[in-house]
Amino acid sequence: MAAPVPLTQSKAVPSRTATAKSPSRRAQKRQVKKAQRRSVARRRTIGLLVILMLVGGIAFAVSKTYEKGYRELALPLRHDDIIRQQAKAKDLDPALIAAVIYQESRFRPRESSAGALGLMQLLPDTAHFIAGKTGGSAFTTEDLATPQINIQYGAWYLRYLMNEFDNHEVTALAAYNAGIGTVQGWLAKSGESAITDPDDIPYPETREYVKNVLKAHDQYRVEYAKELGR
Repeated sequence: MAAPVPLTQSKAVPSRTATAKSPSRRAQKRQVKKAQRRSVARRRTIGLLVILMLVGGIAFAVSKTYEKGYRELALPLRHDDIIRQQAKAKDLDPALIAAVIYQESRFRPRESSAGALGLMQLLPDTAHFIAGKTGGSAFTTEDLATPQINIQYGAWYLRYLMNEFDNHEVTALAAYNAGIGTVQGWLAKSGESAITDPDDIPYPETREYVKNVLKAHDQYRVEYAKELGR
């Protein structure tokens, strides 16, 4: 009788399904590292976005400050409340008053070589003439150093000139610079009732003065629409 053949123990074959569901330690480590890298990348991205937002905010604030500072230097505006008040009282465009002040003094009160004073550069004789017309019996030349009085008298004189020349702005501005008698002489010689084109002004200085005021008038209308209204 043949001896029985001993049974060999078969090795268990690992289940593929079990292997897929239970990854090895190495695979688990790789997954953990990937997750960590993704987390770091997210934090870096968020940090970069925060930095960009901060830089953008600072740049915006700086640009606004620069823009305002540049405007103050290139096209300053002071006493806008007085300008609005006097423009309304004299039926003038507040931007026109601002433009005259800009051309006359750049909003820095001073005395000219001809003796004109204050923001709107009024001659003492002209100011006393205005005081007589407006009941300013207590007026003194020193009062022209006061912005309220200077702008009030300057605006009155602008309106006076506009009335004198039938609301022709170019003619009135020429008279503000060269004098009413001088402009009346030009008109008498030319046979015209008004000057409508600055290039027709005989005096080069007055011609440039009027052109500069008209240019500043447009700029103040645009740049300071909110402050000056109209």
